Amino acid sequence: MNKRVHNSDSAVHGLLWISPWLVGFAVFTLLPVVISGYWSFCDFDGLRPAVFTGTENWTTVLHDPLLHQTVRNTAIYAAFALPIGLALALGLALALSARIPGRAVWRAMIFLPTLMPLVAVGIIWMWVFNARYGLLNLVLGKLGITGPNWLTDPQWTMSSMVILGMWGIGNAMIIFIAALQDVPSELYESAALDGAGPWQRFRSVTLPMVSPAIFFNVVIGVIYVWQIFAAPYVMLPGGGPGRNAYFYTMYLYDLAFTYRRFGYACTLSWVQLAIILFLTALAFRFGRRWVYYRGALQ
Repeated sequence: MNKRVHNSDSAVHGLLWISPWLVGFAVFTLLPVVISGYWSFCDFDGLRPAVFTGTENWTTVLHDPLLHQTVRNTAIYAAFALPIGLALALGLALALSARIPGRAVWRAMIFLPTLMPLVAVGIIWMWVFNARYGLLNLVLGKLGITGPNWLTDPQWTMSSMVILGMWGIGNAMIIFIAALQDVPSELYESAALDGAGPWQRFRSVTLPMVSPAIFFNVVIGVIYVWQIFAAPYVMLPGGGPGRNAYFYTMYLYDLAFTYRRFGYACTLSWVQLAIILFLTALAFRFGRRWVYYRGALQ
């Protein structure tokens, strides 16, 4: 009996200690989620009381051409930015895992840009992409290449956003470096004794052993690319010419805070959540085929 009372008191004390977090989660996360779910079925402009309209907002999703364009733009961006970013991050991690002079400095230089505010990043890259005075076209000019109008030519706006996406590969690189340091050296030695060359060791040892890190970065990357917003919004208001770089979250933000269509914006936020959950579930489904966990192999 005393033991049961003691356990009950311990549970109460534990709940009291975490109660600030529980209250904060309920007020600032759970309650807004519930409210946005209700508003997704309403006509609400943020000024007058919300009017319940049933599935009208959800029906509009199927017939909104601008929404379909933003979904297509975001999908195209994700199809290029995500794999290129992961490949570049893994390549840098491999290079900076070797014993080279100033390795720690190089790691810090690549990681530090990820700590910058995204609005500041957008302003910096507006100068980098400037057609006449930008750093990128200046470098291309030194190589004898005439640089394009990155932010004003519809053919290059998406490419500029993909290049901008490489700015944040430092996080993925650090995760890859940690995974590479955890690969047992005995595996490389055994592969070398069996006559495996550098490419064979990379394909048969490195990739399987860092596959959990690759999988983690894929999932985080999917979430990130489908929420890309701040820097493109600063650089290309309205998605630039032809709206070729008008992404999903930019449209959602404009609906809510420019046109005050909060109800429809809430609907799109739930659609965005559904897209991310579907892609994440897809990654988990196919990840079973190529992700190898050391604990499962032992």
